[in-house]
Amino acid sequence: MSRSSPNNLALPPPPSSHTIIVALSGSRKSKNVVTWALEKFAPEGNVYFKLIHIHPRITSVPTPMGNAIPISEVRDDVVTAYKQEILWQSEEMIKPFTKMFERRKVAVKVLVIESDNVEATIAEEVTRDSIERLVIGGSSRSFFSRKVDMCSAISASMPNFCTVYVVSKGKLSCVRPSDSDGNATIRNDGSERTDSSSGSSGPSSGSTDGKSSSHNSQSRALSLPGRRLQNFPTRQASVPMETSSVGSDETRCMSLDAEEVKDVSSINRSSTDTTSRWTPRRRDYEERKDAMSSSSSNREFGNVGSKFSWTGMVTDTTHSRASQQASNMSDALSEQSYTDNQANQNFEIEKLRAELRHVQEMYAVAQTETFDASQKLGELNQRRLEEAIKLEELKLKEYEARELAEKEKQKFEQARRDAESMRERAEREIVQRKEAERKSARDAKEKEKLEGTLGSPQLQYQHFTWEEIVAATSSFSDEMKIGTGDFGAVYKCNLHHTTAAVKVLHSAENGLSKQFQQELDILSKIRHPHLVLLLGACPEQGALVYEYMENGSLEDRLFQVNNSPPLPWFERFRIAWEVAAALVFLHKSKPKPIIHRDLKPANILLDHNFVSKVGDVGLSTMVQVDPLLTKFTVYKQTSPVGTLCYMDPEYQRTGRISAKSDVYSFGMIVLQLLTAKPAIALTHFVESAMDSNDEFVKILDQKAGNWPVQETRELTSLALCCTELRGKDRPDLKNQILPALESLKKVADKARNSISGVPTQPPTHFLCPLLKDVMNEPCVAADGYTYDRRAIEEWLEEHDTSPMTDLLLHSKNLLPNYTLYTAIMEWRSRI
Repeated sequence: MSRSSPNNLALPPPPSSHTIIVALSGSRKSKNVVTWALEKFAPEGNVYFKLIHIHPRITSVPTPMGNAIPISEVRDDVVTAYKQEILWQSEEMIKPFTKMFERRKVAVKVLVIESDNVEATIAEEVTRDSIERLVIGGSSRSFFSRKVDMCSAISASMPNFCTVYVVSKGKLSCVRPSDSDGNATIRNDGSERTDSSSGSSGPSSGSTDGKSSSHNSQSRALSLPGRRLQNFPTRQASVPMETSSVGSDETRCMSLDAEEVKDVSSINRSSTDTTSRWTPRRRDYEERKDAMSSSSSNREFGNVGSKFSWTGMVTDTTHSRASQQASNMSDALSEQSYTDNQANQNFEIEKLRAELRHVQEMYAVAQTETFDASQKLGELNQRRLEEAIKLEELKLKEYEARELAEKEKQKFEQARRDAESMRERAEREIVQRKEAERKSARDAKEKEKLEGTLGSPQLQYQHFTWEEIVAATSSFSDEMKIGTGDFGAVYKCNLHHTTAAVKVLHSAENGLSKQFQQELDILSKIRHPHLVLLLGACPEQGALVYEYMENGSLEDRLFQVNNSPPLPWFERFRIAWEVAAALVFLHKSKPKPIIHRDLKPANILLDHNFVSKVGDVGLSTMVQVDPLLTKFTVYKQTSPVGTLCYMDPEYQRTGRISAKSDVYSFGMIVLQLLTAKPAIALTHFVESAMDSNDEFVKILDQKAGNWPVQETRELTSLALCCTELRGKDRPDLKNQILPALESLKKVADKARNSISGVPTQPPTHFLCPLLKDVMNEPCVAADGYTYDRRAIEEWLEEHDTSPMTDLLLHSKNLLPNYTLYTAIMEWRSRI
């Protein structure tokens, strides 16, 4: 026997509660059993229900062809899966019943047991927990069926201290009482009767107690038609038997009292002396006494349910027989002496009294049946009213179903229209794809021409004069200064009608010049939506001109510098994905991968839409890749540079740089996004809080809103894996980290859209400078800016200068910006 108790279907029992077991068969009738049990015992309070469902032991596994294979011939994993499926089906079957208890706020526990012996299993549960009340469903078999039903077998196997309630069709059918409940039982119609004979009086009640109790229990077991068959009169064998029947208080039930018994006994003794003289009258007396004995014997079996037609027949027969006997007696008395005539008259009077009492008893039976019939009629009327109410409810449900069907029809029509719209959109996309294929063929030719042009250093960025930069920054006034980096100051300026940020090196030392040239080389050759865009430079004075990022650095936002508002949690999820995407782009760049080496929140900038971009690549290094070693991690021996708390421990120890070094820095940034705490000892602080949900929630930045605990735990575990001490223990950025962040980003996008209610505005780098709208086909012109192809082509037909710098363009060739195109398509798919 195997047991299972699903936790999600159980409520804890109240203290000091009385346990009631309800056995469920799994059929639709089980709802009636549960409803009756709730109505019966739930109002008592302080009760605890246990639902038991027993399914047969699994000995075989079915096949798709309808056959069954023994479990000994099936693999263990298949048997386990099949058993789990059977258990799941049992739990789904029991769920509606547990919801009934939850709605009534009653404690309940569910127990699913696998066994072939139902009654023994239930008896074991009852005995082990000392359950005093058991509720089971009754079968609806016929009275004439000889098959023993399950409820009888269960009742017989229960211990004596347990009361068994059998419920059929939502009503109590019978009760098998416990020892503490006495000898009470309940008929099928729900009215209670007692088997105790303590109410009987007289000397004979004590001697006949056992026989009467046994006889009464047999009579109660019979149905109403069976009891009526006992009412037909039977002849007694002799007068002494008849006398004993008349003289006994136990067998007469509601007949003669003690004085009447003495009178009849004395008459019987006197009549015995004159038997030889009064043979005809004696025979007639015996016949009438046989009828009385038969009626009294029938009453001993508890029959109080004869029909009115039978009562009338007995009454008529009794009166006709009485009149005939009276005439015979008068003829006989005329032939005898006065003394004998007086004795016979007394004898006949007693006989008539006995017959009168018998008629009165039959009348009482008729009245009892009349009352029962009226009670049943009332029950039928009540049932008819209930059925009428149910009919009205069914009509209401039918109306609701029709309304639901109408709504579903409307939804179907809307879905059909949406499908038609999607089909038209797909056709338009096919046309656009064909157009893109034609353009790609044209771009392939243009690419060859532009490779030489973009390879020239003088055409990779816009050259600004020192005078222009000085004028744009108001001679580097403090009012225009927006920050100070490790190697220079940053100023806000306006160059050629474009707001920009100028980074000026502190001095022209060799180390700074090398850093300046390296940053200029990297940013002038690559473009990515989440890398800071280089607008131009002044190489003579060591000045770099970037796009202006309105919301400053990520570090300022996390620590709320200048009372800036905190970042919501969903924006932090998105920023983590954007930084990871930028790192993947750097690590996969051609012909040499680029390692940032100084990744930290201060080097991640936010534009006016809080789109993050990685900057300050001055310390980045390019790693030479050997084509024969592409399957292995690429390393480069360098001197350790960067910020200590974000620096790879393996890089600090060995001086070997790799892509896993940026993964370590990225993990530290994610931990700061979650906690908004300084980086020092942050890994140990977060690991200590992961064991407890309460401690974990406490370490999160509460100003970010209501964090989704499950998704936040996933992001925290990912960040801790990124900060492993050994590089080989850290996950791969492209194949492991980025896919996990994409799924978390979808959760964040849903939360952001549900809060805003409207799609977010497109990032500024998605907008064409000429159209001021999202670009359909972004292309890079000779001035280094990205335009929509159609807009820039129309511009170049009439102008030879750049629309942004107003300088002469050396070439009118356009290079497709596939990276930006992919980002735009992804943004459009989200909205």
